[in-house]
Amino acid sequence: MTKIAVSVEEAVEMSGISRSGLYKMFRAKKLTPRKNGKRTLVLVSELSALIENLPVAA
Repeated sequence: MTKIAVSVEEAVEMSGISRSGLYKMFRAKKLTPRKNGKRTLVLVSELSALIENLPVAA
């Protein structure tokens, strides 16, 4: 079964974006953190879309 949401630590591992980078994206409203109790989750689809829409390196 594929996860639809992951922890911040898993999002860091999956994306290669640093933990502080993810929190910067939360503050800039580029990613929406979700809360489940004390855990912060990131939707995998939202993380994938963000990365796919990053500028292409020249």
